[in-house]
Amino acid sequence: MSGAVTIVPLPSAHRFGPDDDVVAPLLAAVEAAGVTLADGDVVCIASKVIALAEGALIDVGAELPGSGGADPPGTVRALARGRAEEIVAESAWVTLTRTHHGFVAANGGIDRSNVPGDGWLDLPRDPDESAAAVRTAIRERTGRDVAVVVTDTFGRPWRVGQTDVALGAAGIAVLRDERGGQDLDGRPLGVTVAAVGDAIAGAADLVRSKASATPFVLIRGLAPLTGAGGAPTGNAAELIRPLEEDLFRHGGAEATVAGLLARRTVRAFDPARPVPAALIEEAVATATTAPAPHHTRPLRVIRLTSRTRTRLLDAMAETWRTDLLADGHPDATIDARIARSDALHREAPELLAVLVDRSAAHGYADERRARAERDLFVLAGGAAIEALLVTLSARGLGAAWTSSTVFCPDTVRDVLALPTDWDPIGTIAVGWPATPVTPRPEPDATGVLEER
Repeated sequence: MSGAVTIVPLPSAHRFGPDDDVVAPLLAAVEAAGVTLADGDVVCIASKVIALAEGALIDVGAELPGSGGADPPGTVRALARGRAEEIVAESAWVTLTRTHHGFVAANGGIDRSNVPGDGWLDLPRDPDESAAAVRTAIRERTGRDVAVVVTDTFGRPWRVGQTDVALGAAGIAVLRDERGGQDLDGRPLGVTVAAVGDAIAGAADLVRSKASATPFVLIRGLAPLTGAGGAPTGNAAELIRPLEEDLFRHGGAEATVAGLLARRTVRAFDPARPVPAALIEEAVATATTAPAPHHTRPLRVIRLTSRTRTRLLDAMAETWRTDLLADGHPDATIDARIARSDALHREAPELLAVLVDRSAAHGYADERRARAERDLFVLAGGAAIEALLVTLSARGLGAAWTSSTVFCPDTVRDVLALPTDWDPIGTIAVGWPATPVTPRPEPDATGVLEER
């Protein structure tokens, strides 16, 4: 790109409504501004104009199924929840949602400024499709090959204030990929992909305000980026970051909940990828924050070396075999069950033995209270295990908790030379998942939560 870029505001007194022709007021605004459209021009159109013309008005009293939350039906936040693909973050003043387009916007982009009457206005259903339709209509009526960008105002993480971004585009390259090139000092560029579509939308916003009655802006000097200038064109959907690359998919309390839901039991690991000791140490440290009785820290985690793991699993297998034979199971069944267990515990890159230390437990003479006291420590250990598993998951690791050590506590204490008041509460196999972890189905409390 070289040369000057000209930005021309195109005011219009027209108030748009359902089934309006967007192009006629646009061309009238171009004429009133004393300019003539040329091939390679870029026409920016406020998304509100498109949405009004397409009839995206929402009845203020509408109650949408599944809106959730505490807001009354018909409020913008209730409407946003009801139409959301996902809740990204919530605060006392706004709900951030991911729309069906993939946009992350305050209250789903639903707005009422410059909207006639008492209704709310949703975003256009398909802004790229709308941009393409306007571009075609302009060409049919003027013979000019212009690019069209549909813009809207969005906030930005880590930055104060809003700016316009491209919701829809046609006839223009929305990204400029400079990867593989060099900077002024000859250093290779590896990550530079300029968001041209958003830069154009932001430039258009420089010459208008919410009260300026300027729904259109003409930008001239960018012809090399347009279809008329021979550039490979795209659409604004290309500007939406894929979810698998989104490091900030959730915010605030939603990030905490999402972290819990992301934890899945993983039993197949990449054998060639070692687990950094620092990640295990971090997970164990996090697990110590779980609630525990009497202000204690009863969690104990032993990272088993290869030799100790083999000794422990051999001894546990012998105990298990004895128990299963006493239950009347045939040798073939026993061998198969032990083999399934070995496939996880012997092959996992890391195996952690998890225990609770009851040395600080209160002593009671009667069995009822003594059993309850022991249960308190076991429950604390269970809470710690969940915290440990969630932390491992948050770092991309897979893990599987199994209860096998619970059934042979004396064997575990003997092999690991542990005190008698250290109770095994399972093992955790840890490693990098061999395959992508599948999302958890949406949980619900049916059959679990009761009121009496």
